[in-house]
Amino acid sequence: MRSPQDGRTARSRATRARIVAAATELFTTAGYSATSINAIAAEARVGEQTIYYAFGTKKAILTTAIDQAIAGDDEPVPTLERSWVLAALADPDPREQIRRQVAGAADIYLRAAPLLDVVRSAATADADLAELWADNTRRRLAVQRVFAEALARKTLLRDGMSVDDAADTALTLLSPETYTLLVRQRGWEHARWQAWAVDAVTRLLTTLP
Repeated sequence: MRSPQDGRTARSRATRARIVAAATELFTTAGYSATSINAIAAEARVGEQTIYYAFGTKKAILTTAIDQAIAGDDEPVPTLERSWVLAALADPDPREQIRRQVAGAADIYLRAAPLLDVVRSAATADADLAELWADNTRRRLAVQRVFAEALARKTLLRDGMSVDDAADTALTLLSPETYTLLVRQRGWEHARWQAWAVDAVTRLLTTLP
């Protein structure tokens, strides 16, 4: 039997989800700086105080929206503990690791690329978002380093490439900037980017034929 607390928790979670969805729509269409708390409240059909109580700041809403877009849900599970990452790392076949790695990145960018572009674009004029973008880049590099270490245990890296260099290369190839350039600006199909990324990572990181 559900308790009153369960009901309040479910309503609070639903309200937060509605706020995040509204903010995501406004951030990606109007831009971060042009989107006010008042506009988010109107879009989400809640009071401004509800937003301040739930998140505190506009930056906190954006951070939550990005985290959820990257994860695909609102569960507090770090990227390196996600099932797709664990499966890629555990796969003994280096080609399959790369395929799984790229597929995971593709799924993330399908959801999160527009929001990440909002942060990157606004970072030049907003110190808080500049730090948010830098933190996101650091996190992506940490993930790519774990993948590079696993790959180096399964196959030779290209021309004596170090793990750090492999991580930097993968960070560049599998970046939201590259995805946005090719898919959103150059009109590539999502599947085409995914196939290109698998080929590029394989060729530039490994000696696999």
